[in-house]
Amino acid sequence: MDFQLSEDQRAIQDAARDFAEAELAPNSARWDEEKHFPVDVMRKAAELGFAGIYVQEDVGGSGLGRLDSAIIFEELSRGDVAVAAFISIHNMASWMIDRFGSDELRGRYLPRLTTMELIASYCLTEPGSGSDAAGLRTRAERDGDHYVLNGSKAFISGAGTSDIYVVMARTGVEGPKGISTFVVENGTPGLSFGAQERKMGWNAQPTALVNFDNCRVPAENLVNKEGEGFRIAMSGLDGGRLNIGACSLGGAQFALEQAKAYMESRTQFGKPLKDFQGLQFKLADMATELEAARLMVRSGADALDKRDPRATQLCAMAKRVATDTGFEVANEALQIHGGYGYLADYGIEKIVRDLRVHQILEGTNEIMRVITAREMFRQ
Repeated sequence: MDFQLSEDQRAIQDAARDFAEAELAPNSARWDEEKHFPVDVMRKAAELGFAGIYVQEDVGGSGLGRLDSAIIFEELSRGDVAVAAFISIHNMASWMIDRFGSDELRGRYLPRLTTMELIASYCLTEPGSGSDAAGLRTRAERDGDHYVLNGSKAFISGAGTSDIYVVMARTGVEGPKGISTFVVENGTPGLSFGAQERKMGWNAQPTALVNFDNCRVPAENLVNKEGEGFRIAMSGLDGGRLNIGACSLGGAQFALEQAKAYMESRTQFGKPLKDFQGLQFKLADMATELEAARLMVRSGADALDKRDPRATQLCAMAKRVATDTGFEVANEALQIHGGYGYLADYGIEKIVRDLRVHQILEGTNEIMRVITAREMFRQ
């Protein structure tokens, strides 16, 4: 068991950090304020291989592992949490096509997804089914050489801008065994989008309803076969949970470093804040808990790479701990800054706003506890 990054992993880490510092961090506040989706900058990230991190190399992917992915997303999130999180979603949707799609489907879409010429979104959640994902109502009825989709998806990152939507819809019986996965192209007749949601954070990426009204999708855009959609969706989420956990680590790590620097420069009651033991203890706890969460994320990534039977449980554990810890660390960093932390100028309040949703998406942290307990009893 080696806890040190390899030479290649350190090079990947450096490349991601350099990109975040040069391309993301200088623009982060403006993107948040203007609600700007920086597609051009994300395509620059794709040039470094960050749009198909664990997609196979024969279709333009980087062919890396989940541990490499966790390292990349932690570093990218130091520059901008919302943008890094969207690149994570794009990777998850692309991997689902790569892992479960036909060779024809892979060849048709992935070479352009790995460059982000095409942008992908993941469509599982619905207005009436969030945590109860297997209760989804969007239907896909076979009609000759097409499927006709009807229904809606909610809280979809990239909605309206993305070119490709990986959609879970019901083709059969109620429950998970009746769900299938489809690739739907933007511009398909019957596909439309709701108004952009007004959100607490993640303002640098669009979020809206995705609507299907007799939307005809070619039968060859079925991923794998009918009835496999729920398994495909959950497989994607194992890695997605690690990625969003890593995004929490990166944002929180940046906030921690800013808090440390503030304690070194700010003076109260005649001495620097860093000399107050109460604040020293707070900072020490923040660093310790963040390091523990990082180890859990990397352990889950290692298990997923090795197809360990406990991978789903470890990914759920890691997601819960990393996103809870990330938010708490960022919030404590804001508290250390006092009133200044509440101002947009210091960048901490944006991290707090962006990280809060990580405790909800990719499965709420309450559902992560359900998964953990279920796997315990199953074992």
